[in-house]
Amino acid sequence: MPTAAAADPGGLTGTVLDLMEALGALGVGLAILLETVVPPIPSEVVLPLAGFLAQTGRMSLLAAFLAATAGSLLGAALLYQLGSWLGPERSRRLLDRLPLVEAADVDKAFRAFERHGRTAVLIGRLVPVVRSFVSVPAGVVRMPWPQFLLYTALGSALWNGLLIGAGVALGTRYELVERYVGLLDGALVVAVAVALGWAVVRHVRRRRSTLER
Repeated sequence: MPTAAAADPGGLTGTVLDLMEALGALGVGLAILLETVVPPIPSEVVLPLAGFLAQTGRMSLLAAFLAATAGSLLGAALLYQLGSWLGPERSRRLLDRLPLVEAADVDKAFRAFERHGRTAVLIGRLVPVVRSFVSVPAGVVRMPWPQFLLYTALGSALWNGLLIGAGVALGTRYELVERYVGLLDGALVVAVAVALGWAVVRHVRRRRSTLER
């Protein structure tokens, strides 16, 4: 019977998988908590394996799902508190130091998040990498705590349920989930690259327009 060690990718992720297999549902919750605050740990590996282990009777499917969702919520809450501690002014000063970032753009981003924060948190929980960092701006703009928890729980439950369910359905081929989700990750990287490219072009045009006045 395949184990986490058999598919151990090594490093931090391999250690987390071993921990999860040893501790059962509690290990799943701890792994997802770490995944939320340390993005290099991929939930695309952790959650399908949890589904596979549940299919083989080595942990409860419901317990794995609840533990994963609780881990997601706790990790998101920690990042929300980080954003709340930073606040708008400190965040603005930090971001304004980055190349191609201007204070006016940061202010626009904060205002947009204040208007669409619920959607951003809900959808963001379904997007690799974004699902971790979306909690920080929510804290920066002081998104109401009950709203943040509700939409984080909904998005996290959907993501966790899909990947755990995929692990159950695929059985010993649970590793295929990581491959296909990886395609979505690639599409996200392309989209981010395009967005950054457009930001560079807009910044250059704005700077040129200012110099010509």
